[in-house]
Amino acid sequence: MSIRLMLADDHRMLREGLRRSMTDAGFDVVGEAGDGIEAVTLAGELRPDVVLMDVTMPNCDGVEACRQLKATGTSSRVVMLTMHADQEVLTNAIRAGAIGYLTKDCSTREIADAVRMAAGGDTVLSPQLARSMLAEVRKLDEPRTPEEQRVVTRREEEVLQLIADGCSTPEVAERLYISQKTVKNHLASIYQKLDARDRTQAVLQAVRMGIVRLD
Repeated sequence: MSIRLMLADDHRMLREGLRRSMTDAGFDVVGEAGDGIEAVTLAGELRPDVVLMDVTMPNCDGVEACRQLKATGTSSRVVMLTMHADQEVLTNAIRAGAIGYLTKDCSTREIADAVRMAAGGDTVLSPQLARSMLAEVRKLDEPRTPEEQRVVTRREEEVLQLIADGCSTPEVAERLYISQKTVKNHLASIYQKLDARDRTQAVLQAVRMGIVRLD
């Protein structure tokens, strides 16, 4: 029994080319959609085994269409197609429920292999994306430099230390040669990073973390 495939892409010429090549590869192309909303509706009606979904489409992009489709409880597996290997879009697509992610520079054979793997429940990534993800994982394993381990920036640390020393906003601004508005911006950032409501909480938290010292 051949794999039932649906295509979703806003470029008609690309859809026609994919239909021909996927049909030649032995797939049963059961439908085509020109935007994300149509893709969700059509996939719900046709229940294909695999949906080959473009990321960038009008009305509703491929990632959101995938999310909506998966929310319906469909068993259709979604393989995303994109022009660019974007890590953020890849992450969002996987969270939305996509089982595969391919760049459009893949060959027809690579796409066909990916559809077969997706139909069997296997996760699929194009070689370019796989290399990119591997590089990110390796980067996570590398020891972080002291600068990367900082909770607050050096300037925010200076602001915190002066506040801990009892300086007012105008005094901090004067000592660091910055405007009072800039000091307030630094404080707002510090409160957010340290989960503090005010100066006192920020200083106490900074002391506990060893960021500043009290003389």
